[in-house]
Parts: sequence; C-alpha cells; structure tokens
Amino acid sequence: MTINTAFPPTISPRALVQRIPAIWWQIAIAAIIYLIVSAFILSAYPDAAPHFRLNFEPLLAAPLQIQIHVAGALTAFSIGLVLLCAPKGFGFHKTLGWSWVVAMGVTAVSSFFITGIFENAYSPIHALSAWTLLGLPFGIAAIRRRNAKKHRDTMTGMFVGAMVIAGLFSFLPGRLMWDLFIGL
Repeated sequence: MTINTAFPPTISPRALVQRIPAIWWQIAIAAIIYLIVSAFILSAYPDAAPHFRLNFEPLLAAPLQIQIHVAGALTAFSIGLVLLCAPKGFGFHKTLGWSWVVAMGVTAVSSFFITGIFENAYSPIHALSAWTLLGLPFGIAAIRRRNAKKHRDTMTGMFVGAMVIAGLFSFLPGRLMWDLFIGL
C-alpha cells in the first residue's frame, strides 16, 4: 500500500529538520534571542549608531577578575575552534585538549568572582559555570574509557554552550565585550 504525500519522504520538511544537528538549532535560537534582546536594548537609545571599532580601554579599566575571565574565555574559544576544525586524533590534539580544559576551568572559576548583573548575587549564568566545572571531568573520563563519542559530545556541547551561546550574550549592548568591539 502506497501513501501519497505532498512531499516524498526524502525531502519532507520533517526529514530536513532532522538532518540538522541539534547544536545548530540551539545556536540559531540563541542568535534569534540575542537579536531580539539587542533590538530592545538599542531601542532605548534612538540616537545610537553602533559601529565596529577595537577599543581596549574598557578591558584595561576592568577589575582583575574580569581581565582573567576574558583572557581565559578568548583562549578557550581560540583553542576550541582549532580542536573542532582540525582532524580528530591529530598529534597535537591531546596537548591542545588539556590546554582547552585548563582555559575553560579558568574561565568558569573566574566567573564566580564576577557578580555585576545582580549586584552582589550570582546570576543564572553562574549555573553554566558550575555545569562546566562538573562537565569537564566527565569529558575527560569519557576519553579515558575510550568512549570517543561521549567525549566528543560532552566537549562540543560545552564549547557551544559556554563559548558560543554564552559568549554571544556577552556581546549584548552595554556589556564589556560590546564596548570593546562595538561603539555607539
């Protein structure tokens, strides 16, 4: 018995959606939320004219814990990009991997000394830092047990969640990274 549908099964909308990895959906949803929140923030400043610029003064004027956090995050992001783009298992992967774990640890630990959003209280973003500190040992344990898929999924999820999505929201108007790269 043949079922007639508007789309053949190979190109149905559901099949197309299922072919896109979940990580890309998460990044797309985060980007949409970022654009909406940024639009609301910028609408409060109708005379603002954002433009790209590189200005290190806000970072140099920031407290030491923020400078350490930014240095750790930029290091982890850079190393993570290399690890994701390079062939898996290349000779330098293990060394870069440990460097990435240390940079992620520095980034996560230093975030607990930053409490700017809710004055002197932790914000929900600190839950991501706790998740990172718990997740790093699980990713390491997975590869030591020779479970490469679990290791890859854990570390890629941590990179996307902590570096890409959380990093994206550090570029909201009025935040430090916005002030470093985009001027009003």
